[in-house]
Amino acid sequence: MIIAVTFIFLFMTGRLFVVQVVGGGALQEKAVDQWTRELPVKAERGLILDASGNVLAGNAESFAVFVRPRCVTDKEKVADALSRTFSIDEQALLKKLGDADRSEMTVARRVDKKTVEKLNELDLAGVYYSTDNSRVYPYDDLLWSVIGITASDGSGIYGLEKYYDKYLRGIDGEFLYEADLVGKDIDGKTPSYVAASDGLSIKLNIDLEIQLIAEAAVDNAYITYTPKSASVIVLDPSTGGIAALASAPRYSLNDPPKDDVEFFNKAIRSPVIVDAYEPGSTFKTVTAAANVQEYLSGNPAAFSPDHVFDSNRYRVVGGRQIKCWSTHANGKHANERLQEALNNSCNPCFVDIALALKKQTMYGYIENLGYGKVTGVDFPGEASGMLVPMSSVTDGDLARISFGQTIAVTPIQLACSTAAIINGGTYYAPYFAKEVVNSSGETVEVFPKRAVTRVISEEASKIMRGYLEQVVAVGSGNKAYIEGYRVGGKTGTAQKYENGVIASGKYVMSFIGFFPANEPKYLALCVVDEPVGGQYGSTVAAPVVKEVFEKIIKVKKIKKQ
Repeated sequence: MIIAVTFIFLFMTGRLFVVQVVGGGALQEKAVDQWTRELPVKAERGLILDASGNVLAGNAESFAVFVRPRCVTDKEKVADALSRTFSIDEQALLKKLGDADRSEMTVARRVDKKTVEKLNELDLAGVYYSTDNSRVYPYDDLLWSVIGITASDGSGIYGLEKYYDKYLRGIDGEFLYEADLVGKDIDGKTPSYVAASDGLSIKLNIDLEIQLIAEAAVDNAYITYTPKSASVIVLDPSTGGIAALASAPRYSLNDPPKDDVEFFNKAIRSPVIVDAYEPGSTFKTVTAAANVQEYLSGNPAAFSPDHVFDSNRYRVVGGRQIKCWSTHANGKHANERLQEALNNSCNPCFVDIALALKKQTMYGYIENLGYGKVTGVDFPGEASGMLVPMSSVTDGDLARISFGQTIAVTPIQLACSTAAIINGGTYYAPYFAKEVVNSSGETVEVFPKRAVTRVISEEASKIMRGYLEQVVAVGSGNKAYIEGYRVGGKTGTAQKYENGVIASGKYVMSFIGFFPANEPKYLALCVVDEPVGGQYGSTVAAPVVKEVFEKIIKVKKIKKQ
């Protein structure tokens, strides 16, 4: 008996320990949940700001309307008032109000203050209101494919709204009402209040002035050439900070086209970050930089600045002809050195370089410059492009890669790669957000620039800046020339493929430029997909970058050099 009593005593002691200590917290929460009813107090979502503090995504005061069927004393009155106010089916609502198993239901979100005040005057028992924030975008379609949007519950579902949701969303509070066994409020009891913690704000590298300039330039190109899309990205080549990213077509962030889900998902994609294409001649900057660096490093396979390339229009690689875009008639592209090869964008010269350096060396530069992998930009869904594995690449593949074929890149990859080539030789990861700030404007977290790797030397970078400045001054990029300012750049015109074959008359035209060429502060890439009536990147995309640079010069009051 003593043993039995002892066993029972120990069992009860252990059980009390489990109930009171191990599971005490959970059981306490369950008890509170049974005798209280709560109304959420929505935390105010953090702002999205440009580099100067201009609000790009903000909030408007609104309310959510709830009903607790068990607390409704006049179901017909409530159903009639709510159905007329929110244009919902009265009978369906009346049926839900009669459902004894339904403790609470949301009738409407993001309701304006006037509507709530009118409902409140009706004194509808069982109808409750709580604060609810509506996201507002002051510039409407500005940064359409970058900022993203929020869901009905206020959470970010695309773009920066999604990527930085953990900072922006905050922590909701609540009002707690004591309720009886069936869920009705107990008269005379004062509700408890748990305050909401508002979200933090994100300050971007985006410069509103430059963003407006980029969007105007993109709009002009879109109207002029009616392409499938047109995009411009502007970044600081010395940090990777993204100052502007504009695409057309674009739509209102305040009233996005959500009715057609398939169309919406396609429309809100940011082509600069998630779409890949064959870059064409803009990729020749990679091949040229590899040759310059290898020459400076003493590689005998590299060509000297004075080397004169064979002026033949064709190169035969793997039994197939690879030709220049020019016919080379009347002595064109004759006696070309590397500078002239860049000026004239002559394909065979770059084929010679790639085959001389061989794939191991070329792939070292290609991979260090970020191709075949994501850049790590702070944005969801980034594409990695397409790069033939080095183990599988043939001489024919390598020859075409040298001038931007047989490789697919994203515009942001190309922008960051070119930035590394001309900024002194360091590859920086691109980034939108520079810091997190609280409601008082105090910085609580900083996102610094991220140097990933050194790709070429300072000397090689200086030489490349000089080469690319000449491309704009006297070569194929002359449509980007600005009198009194040192602008460098490279054009690109790439054929498109459909079902594995070249699509007749379909091109992606691009230009990547930077200035001042001696000490670059701005780099801009324009990509125009399938322009109608345009012939080359030099005539379609280069003028867009020139327009962007000219307006930056004006608004930033940059003096001539």
